[in-house]
Amino acid sequence: MVVEVGRIGLWAAQRQWPTDVRGRTDIAVEVASMGFPTMWIGAASGDLELPAAILDGTEGLVVGTSILNIWTEKADIVADHYAMLAKAHPDRLLLGFGVGHREPVERATGRPWEKPVEVLLDYLDTLDELGVPREDQALAALGPRVLGIAAERTAGALPYLVTAEHTREARRLLGPGPLLATEQKVVFSTDAEQARAIARRALAPYLGLPNYTNNLRRLGFTDVDLTDGGSDQLVDALVAWGDETAILARIGAHHGAGANHVAVQVLTDTPGELPRDGWARLAAAIGG
Repeated sequence: MVVEVGRIGLWAAQRQWPTDVRGRTDIAVEVASMGFPTMWIGAASGDLELPAAILDGTEGLVVGTSILNIWTEKADIVADHYAMLAKAHPDRLLLGFGVGHREPVERATGRPWEKPVEVLLDYLDTLDELGVPREDQALAALGPRVLGIAAERTAGALPYLVTAEHTREARRLLGPGPLLATEQKVVFSTDAEQARAIARRALAPYLGLPNYTNNLRRLGFTDVDLTDGGSDQLVDALVAWGDETAILARIGAHHGAGANHVAVQVLTDTPGELPRDGWARLAAAIGG
């Protein structure tokens, strides 16, 4: 059975969450009370401690990892923790995996960045051998090759830092069946200068990573768009900002382009904290 993630979920990095179990549980209960079906954990760790706290503390909230890096998170450790959580909370955990990025991977592991797609396939083979169901896996996929692997080997794809145009092409490449859960950054501000400043701060780390910049070039952006923090055109394409109507329209554009699910990352001027007020505002807009 494929994990049911719903239409709209929340995305937040693991580093934004409190470290104590009680604090994590309280926030998870708050998210569930807002009506969101899925919580995505960015840069998750393979011990799955944060997903465990969220799952243990709520009744129906689904947790997705977005992503577990295949170079740094050992497959056997992930599989062991998955097995325990899947037994206690069936159909509520979706493991998102990805190949990461060359420079951070080489710095973190000391391993050369060689044949990442082959490393990914080997990792997926190991998960198969360890009994992790394919329907509980998904891939952080941007380009055609990994999108194809996601469709063939897992429940589907988790594109990050993309536009609705990418979503449309991803759906074409995946076909009608696989899950397509697209991440979308949003800023609740109608002040263009303020919204773009918040957006540029969030985009800065990604504009130096070839996986993302190459994909943005495929979408038609130029080197000019990718320099100096990103052009207004690029920022506005990647980060939805404005009032509730404008933001819901951008989320809806992904659905209209073929996404089953949109993982919304609310950006604020305090990036180290969970945007709980923004989550509540989004929940009210969806409910309205």
